[in-house]
Amino acid sequence: MTTKSNKGIRLEIDIEKCREESNWKKVIELSDQLKWKHNTQGPLCNFLLGEGKLELFLEECPPLESNISKAKSGLSEAKKCLLIAAGEQGVKAGVALDAHLLLGKLHYAMGMYEEALKHFMEADLQSLTEKSLPSRSLKIVAESYAVKGLCLEKVPPSSTSKYKHVEWEEQMIKSFELAGDLTLLYLQEQDKLQQQNVNTGTGSHSPQPMSPTHHMGLILETALQRAPLLHIHAGRIPAAVARYRNMLSAVESSGTHTLRLTLTRQLAEVILRGYTGTKYTAPNGWLGATGVKKVLNSSPWKPRMYTGHNLFIPKNEYEEIILLLLISEAMAGREAVLSQSPEFKEARVLALTNATAVYDLLTVALVRWGQVHLLHEALERALKFSYEEPHVWMQRALCLESMGLHIQALAVTKEVARMVPTKVMPCLLAARMCYQHLNNAYEGMEWSEMALNREINNPQGLLSRCYLFNGVGAHYAALNTHLKVNKHSLNNTAADLLSKGQQLDPNDHLIEYYLGMNYACRGQIQEAISHVKSALKLCPEHASSLHLMVLLLTSQKQYNEANLLLQSALSEFPDSLDLHYVKAHLELHTQGGEVALLTAKNMLILWKVLYEDQTLVEQNDTKSVFQLYTSEMSDKDSSSLHAHSLAASRVEQALSEVASSLSTFTPKPGPQRAWLLQLQIWLLLAELYLSLKQISSAAACLQEATNIYPLSHHIMYTERSSS
Repeated sequence: MTTKSNKGIRLEIDIEKCREESNWKKVIELSDQLKWKHNTQGPLCNFLLGEGKLELFLEECPPLESNISKAKSGLSEAKKCLLIAAGEQGVKAGVALDAHLLLGKLHYAMGMYEEALKHFMEADLQSLTEKSLPSRSLKIVAESYAVKGLCLEKVPPSSTSKYKHVEWEEQMIKSFELAGDLTLLYLQEQDKLQQQNVNTGTGSHSPQPMSPTHHMGLILETALQRAPLLHIHAGRIPAAVARYRNMLSAVESSGTHTLRLTLTRQLAEVILRGYTGTKYTAPNGWLGATGVKKVLNSSPWKPRMYTGHNLFIPKNEYEEIILLLLISEAMAGREAVLSQSPEFKEARVLALTNATAVYDLLTVALVRWGQVHLLHEALERALKFSYEEPHVWMQRALCLESMGLHIQALAVTKEVARMVPTKVMPCLLAARMCYQHLNNAYEGMEWSEMALNREINNPQGLLSRCYLFNGVGAHYAALNTHLKVNKHSLNNTAADLLSKGQQLDPNDHLIEYYLGMNYACRGQIQEAISHVKSALKLCPEHASSLHLMVLLLTSQKQYNEANLLLQSALSEFPDSLDLHYVKAHLELHTQGGEVALLTAKNMLILWKVLYEDQTLVEQNDTKSVFQLYTSEMSDKDSSSLHAHSLAASRVEQALSEVASSLSTFTPKPGPQRAWLLQLQIWLLLAELYLSLKQISSAAACLQEATNIYPLSHHIMYTERSSS
């Protein structure tokens, strides 16, 4: 008898070990042995057999609606065993409670949600005492609360009573939150047990096998994410944020690596969308002092939390969002699949999708707060797993452009255009960079023509914009040529292309603006005024159209009208150096040099406010001084170039290279565009002082301009005028 008893105990220990390890085939095998050798173990054997068959089936067919029909036929034996275990004999054997909990899970898999809830009521799930439980029991209880919450979602209250509905919702959220806490605790306990097994191993110095990752399963993963989503759906954003923070503050376990990526990203998105400004409460307000942390850990059903003095706690929404997204980015990079083998395609696409969602949020947040350099670093790290992925490369191109690194941005955009041979947008972006930043009208025309061909072959709703870009290219090319025949031909081409764009989209203010610009450059002032008026009707706040209209009015000697429009434009755009520049010249011709001098001095003060901080950054761009005559200073989507400036910029670049090789010129630190704007202001001041016959003051202004860019031909011209 003693031998049989010892064998039975050993068998039960083996079964318990297999249950902890989720080795359900072995559990069924050992349970059969226990059943035939020891008939007195009937309820226990039925429970173990039912549990094993249920879990084994769910491993192959997860509890999804698409698997309900399979579950109804495949779980009949498991149901029979568990119903026996839940009977009177099971109560005496002490397995009835667990049997009811597993029956609830079984009926949920079979789509019988009300029946599942009845079994949870039989088990008195809502009144279970919070006490320390073995690892397997922890998971059963956690899954029971999760299944209860999922069943409640499927079976809303039949009563229309508001109180019944609130009670139902509270019960559902409480079930999910309890399930989430128990899941985190279960995974922590699994890691703890695994570590103990490693520490009590053979004791040899041979390398230990890698610890298996404990997966929580579909039910528990759904429950963890469901509670905050229900809070959000009900409009309780602070409660949702608190729940996210609670879960993320739990000590990480091997089974939550992938889930934490999702949670950190979701929390960052929630804060970005609806928890900013006065609504926001910093995490330290939620965590409180040490006493509150003790309360969080006082229940045996609460997971262990991170504690200590070296924890970084964000002080505001910006710190928290950036911290969350950088953590998400680090985890996304760790989970990335680098192999391009076909067998890893599904995993690679999934990892890239998760990473792309993080980088999109990083883009939204960091660009909004002006942290483009931080975004650039993140996108650089993303390239290692973004082979031939145009979305990430496009983001990088836009990021480089916003940093002023236009040559690099164009190179990346070319790669994007190659990756997506039918897309129009990369071609238009490349054309814009050529026109606006690189003084390369002819390459811009090539990109615009490519965009037009792609749009014709694969319509994407951008035909009018393609004609606009082609027209702009022809217009700039006309300005860039000095041969009368070529200039006339290019101007006509530009007008034809812009007119086609206007016919396709008569509500595009940019087309009207460039038509006005084209006519103005050809000396057809009345036609130019007509088109600029149309542009202003379509978009009254377009600064470049206002600027051009003022210039056209002055060309007609309508100084009063020009001055009124200029004052109105400056009230809308007080920081526009373009408009201030025109104002100074207009005042010089109408009110005298003294008044114009005040405006120019105010421009210098305005430059200091707008750009002085930028000049402290030790990063140079490659902007040419001659681009200061464009309208780039105020509106980036409609810059205009002058032919002599384009031609001279190439001469200047050659001189600059020679000077650099002789170490005769060192660019100022920071963005060169800011310094070149200041150069233009000093030249304006010098011109105004010359008009007032104040030669010494003009010379001082020229010296300041020389300190910025000694090779500028504008400085040489002004010096010649003053001598």
